[in-house]
Amino acid sequence: MPVATSRHRLPAARLRRIARALLDASPLCAIATVSVDGRAHVNTAYFAWSSRFELVWLSAPEAHHSRNLRWHPSTAIAVFDTDQTWGGRDRGIQLFGTGSEARGAAKRDAERLYARRFKQYESGSLEAYRFYRFRPREIKLFHEQLIGGGMFVTATVGRDGALHWQRTEEYQAED
Repeated sequence: MPVATSRHRLPAARLRRIARALLDASPLCAIATVSVDGRAHVNTAYFAWSSRFELVWLSAPEAHHSRNLRWHPSTAIAVFDTDQTWGGRDRGIQLFGTGSEARGAAKRDAERLYARRFKQYESGSLEAYRFYRFRPREIKLFHEQLIGGGMFVTATVGRDGALHWQRTEEYQAED
């Protein structure tokens, strides 16, 4: 299946609306980290997110992915609605950036975001766990109903959370 660069440019406000809807579509994300020996590791976690598209989650500091972040902060995260069917109108978001344990003010912000999304969470109830924060530098969106079939839009994320369109790729069916 060939991939072609498309001239289909999305304005920042539309990118933001679609990205927010995609992050709200599921409370779970898949977090990919890299171990000290360069091996990939993936973990699923409940997450919350900020207006700057930073994601936060709770995890044990001894967990494989948490240890990986101490060695190498490179992180990729995927969020998608798990109630999709093959051949339907697919949608999801991939985020690329860095992750680390949240400390100080970042820890308090992470807990506030998490408690707002998960009403069942009680502050201090999971003392063995720590909050982790992911800062994206790039996102990749696909939402066939809103963007079009086989269209993937990549945007950079500014420090203020502003999204800047970079490219649109279109996966084309072979004849």
